[in-house]
Amino acid sequence: MESLYPTTKTFSLKNYGINNAKMRYQLSPEQLEKEVLEKGQGKLTKSGALAINTGEFTGRSPMDRFIVKDRITEDKVWWGNINIPFEQDAFDKLYDKVTSYLSDKEVFVRDSYACADPEYRLNIRVINEYPWSNMFAYNMFLRPEEDELASFDPDWIIVNAPGFMADPAVDGTRQHNFAILNFSKKIALIGGTGYTGEIKKGIFSALNFILPVERNCLPMHCSANEGADGNTSLFFGLSGTGKTTLSTDPDRQLIGDDEHAWTEENTVFNFEGGCYAKVIDLSAENEPEIYGAIKKGALLENVIIKDNGEVDYADTSITQNTRVSYPIHHIENIKVPSRGKTVTNIFFLTADAFGVLPPISKLTKEQASYHFISGYTAKVAGTEAGINEPKPSFSACFGAPFMPLHPKEYGDMLMEKIEKTGANVWLVNTGWTGGSYGTGSRMKLKYTRAMINAALNGELADATFTKDPYFDLAVPEECPNVPSEILNPRNTWTDKEKYDQKAQELLNSFKENFKKFE
Repeated sequence: MESLYPTTKTFSLKNYGINNAKMRYQLSPEQLEKEVLEKGQGKLTKSGALAINTGEFTGRSPMDRFIVKDRITEDKVWWGNINIPFEQDAFDKLYDKVTSYLSDKEVFVRDSYACADPEYRLNIRVINEYPWSNMFAYNMFLRPEEDELASFDPDWIIVNAPGFMADPAVDGTRQHNFAILNFSKKIALIGGTGYTGEIKKGIFSALNFILPVERNCLPMHCSANEGADGNTSLFFGLSGTGKTTLSTDPDRQLIGDDEHAWTEENTVFNFEGGCYAKVIDLSAENEPEIYGAIKKGALLENVIIKDNGEVDYADTSITQNTRVSYPIHHIENIKVPSRGKTVTNIFFLTADAFGVLPPISKLTKEQASYHFISGYTAKVAGTEAGINEPKPSFSACFGAPFMPLHPKEYGDMLMEKIEKTGANVWLVNTGWTGGSYGTGSRMKLKYTRAMINAALNGELADATFTKDPYFDLAVPEECPNVPSEILNPRNTWTDKEKYDQKAQELLNSFKENFKKFE
C-alpha cells in the first residue's frame, strides 16, 4: 500500500472482493497529477490546472441511476423514473463482476468524509480505477487530518470503474453505464462512465435519504454563504442557474457551492470540501473568484486547450457542460469550518429560457412551497446526456434526480424552517430577458448580483411591489444599480402579444406539472 502519509493503518481490498490489486492509498494531488500525466490521461494548462477528458459521458445519465430495492428502501423511496429500482441479487452479481474487473489492476483508494458538522459526519472510502477520478474525490470530499487515518472506519464505500462495461441483457442495467446505491450494504457502485459528477451525486443522493429519515435534518441542493453580521443565505437552483457563481461573493464568506443540510438547531453545514463549477464562457472579469481558483490542484473536464496552454472557455466542441473541481480553499473568502447559522434569505434560481419570469420577485410562504416543489428551470444542452436543445424542466426541490423521498417530505421540512426563522424567499431569473432563448439575451450577471445584494442588504424591504399578472409574483418597481425597465419582463419584449403567449404557455406548464403532487 503506497501512501502519502506514514500511517500505521492497514486494510486489504480483498475485504471488498478486489484481489491482487496494487493499491495506491491516499496519494497527494501532486502525486495523482504525476500519475495522470505519466499515463497520458491528461495535460497541464497554463494556469497549472490539470485537464482531462471524461470520455463518452460528459454529464450525468439520469435514466441509468438506480437504488437497490430492499427492506430499508422498499416503503420509503419514491419509486419511479427518477428513483429506479434495482434487484438485490442483480446488484450482488454486478458488484462481483466490477470487483473482479478491478482485481489485478492498479487502483487508487482515498479515505474522506462528507458533512462539515462532526455530529453528522459520514466517512467514505473511495476506490477508483483512474487517478484523476481519485483527484476529483480529493477535491470534492472533506479531507481527514493525518492522525485520523489510523482509526478511519468507512460508513460508505464508492467503487468507481469507468472502464467496466455492463451487459444490460445479463446485468439488469439499461445500457453499459450505471450508478447504483445500495443502502443495506452502504455501497455506491459506478461503472461505464468517467463523468466524475456521478461520484459526488451518489453520496449526495445517499445523504438525501439518510439525513431526513434518520436525523430529521433537511438536505438541500443549494449553495450557501454568510455575511459579516452572521446571517446565512441559501441559493437553490439546478445546474447552470448560477449557484456557484452567485454564492461566490467577495463580500460574503462561502460556506459551500452545491450541497448542504439545515439542522433542527437552525444551523447549516456543507456536505463537501470543494466546488464543482461549470466553466462555459468563464472569464476573469465576470467570475474572478472561480477563475482564480483554477490553478495547480484544480481538475478541468472536457475543455479545449489552445497551443499556448490557455483554456478556451468559449469552446463547446466537446460539451457545453465543461467543468472544474477544486478544493474549497482555492477560494480565498471561505467560512472555516463550512458551517453557518441564522438563515435570513433564500433564493430560488431559475434560468427561464422563455424570458417571461421577472428577474427578481419576493415570494409568500405559500408561493415558496409551490416554487420549491415545482423546481422550474430550462435545461441547456450538455448538462445531461441526451439533452441537445434547451427545454423547460421541472425538478422537484431543485434536485429531483438526487431525492429518494417524495418531494412533499422535503417541501414540508423547508416550509417548517421558513416559518420558524421568518427567512425571506426570492425567485431570481438568471435566464433570458427581452425575448425567449434565440431572440432575447441572457440577464447580465452584474444586474443579478445587484438585485441579490439589494435583497441581502435590506434595500428591497421598503420597495414598492407590483403583481405579475400571470404568476401573481411581487415584483419590485425599483432596485439600486438595476435599470427599472428590466424588472418587469413584459416591458423588455418588443412583441408584447408574443410575451403574453409565452407567459401563458409557461403558466400552463407549471399547472400541468403540479398535478402529480396534488
